Amino acid sequence: MAINSANIARGRILDILVDELDGSLWVASVKDNKLDGLEVDPANEEVRSGAIYWAKVTHIDKSLDAAFLDLDGENSGLLMNADVRIFQKDGTYKKGGDVAIGKVLKTGHMIPVQAKSGYLPRLDSTDLTFEDKAVSVSMDITIPGRHLILAPMMAENRISSRITDKKQRKQLLKMLRSVENIQGCILRASAADVQTDILIREGKILKDMWEQIQAFFMGDELGLVMDGPDAVQRSLGDNAHRIINGIEITTMDKYQEVEEWCEIFAPDLVTKIIPVELPDHNIELGLFDYRDVLDQIEYLFQPYVILKNTGNIIIQETAALTAIDVNRGGDKRDRYSVNIEAATEIGRQLRLRNLGGIIVIDFLKMTKKKDRDNLISALKEIAAYDPCTVQVHSMTSLGLVEITRKRRTPALQERFDSVLD
Repeated sequence: MAINSANIARGRILDILVDELDGSLWVASVKDNKLDGLEVDPANEEVRSGAIYWAKVTHIDKSLDAAFLDLDGENSGLLMNADVRIFQKDGTYKKGGDVAIGKVLKTGHMIPVQAKSGYLPRLDSTDLTFEDKAVSVSMDITIPGRHLILAPMMAENRISSRITDKKQRKQLLKMLRSVENIQGCILRASAADVQTDILIREGKILKDMWEQIQAFFMGDELGLVMDGPDAVQRSLGDNAHRIINGIEITTMDKYQEVEEWCEIFAPDLVTKIIPVELPDHNIELGLFDYRDVLDQIEYLFQPYVILKNTGNIIIQETAALTAIDVNRGGDKRDRYSVNIEAATEIGRQLRLRNLGGIIVIDFLKMTKKKDRDNLISALKEIAAYDPCTVQVHSMTSLGLVEITRKRRTPALQERFDSVLD
């Protein structure tokens, strides 16, 4: 069933490479032999983003207007009042926040919650407060598919707020009518390129999954009900709008898992799953090494990136924010052209390094308002391809742009350090 590595095709539009290292799962998206995306699930990750728990309220914090939860006997969750969902008599759910959380939840209550981000144990965890160790969770549970996201506590269907193009939103609004029998569906951008019967099928699958999950929301035995999407599922979901020509996998166990997921959510990809037999099994991340992306991954841990025309960007992470400086170097082009090239690469680096929070970019100063406006528009267009929520703010007269990025998993550096520990 396996194929020889020498026959692996190169130069595809988008390839997904799946490899494992010491129990950690590594998934790279590659376009034209260039690293386009990277997801890592460290073996010691204690809570995965999107994981659903039947949890117990252990403490109500009035000062935070929040509840602390026991998720699984080992990990704790922090539920803010705004993330509470209250079941109504008419079968709908009401968002919390109107009254203090202590009037809705009490110590000992069992409630369903979902992790809003992943959690990795840190070496300096002894210096962290209980609040710092708690995973941010929500009662507003969602179940992601390939083209749809089921939000069962939402009364109506809607289009993902990340889709800002008016023409595309209009097209997707028409498609929403075809899934009216499925309550609480969010259409992802990739839904615009598929037939409505595929959406209906996926909506029914997600609804069935939700009904099965709800069966675990009873009794006083807390624990994990369903884990969040793994690195492969996140990569396939994020790239559902792209043409995927191959999913190359080095282990049979993972091959079977991916095949099962694709049979449910992506039948068209089943025939594109390729088991790869490498000539040397002793090379760590051998598939990445063979496909010439390992050096590209190592490059991500450098604080700089060299642009094509001798310019560069410097990336400095601090506790409060990430500062990115654009330098012209020996580039003879005008500042606007250098800034546009830098913006494209910055968008790529944010995804690959999984940087989050506040990001301040110091672009080359431009005197023309039109150039500044065009650069902001370009940044917003680039941000639209990011699987995480990115907000681009206006540019100051000094050329500074503030970006906020809400990531779902720990930063690449943190995940990599965890793998080495």
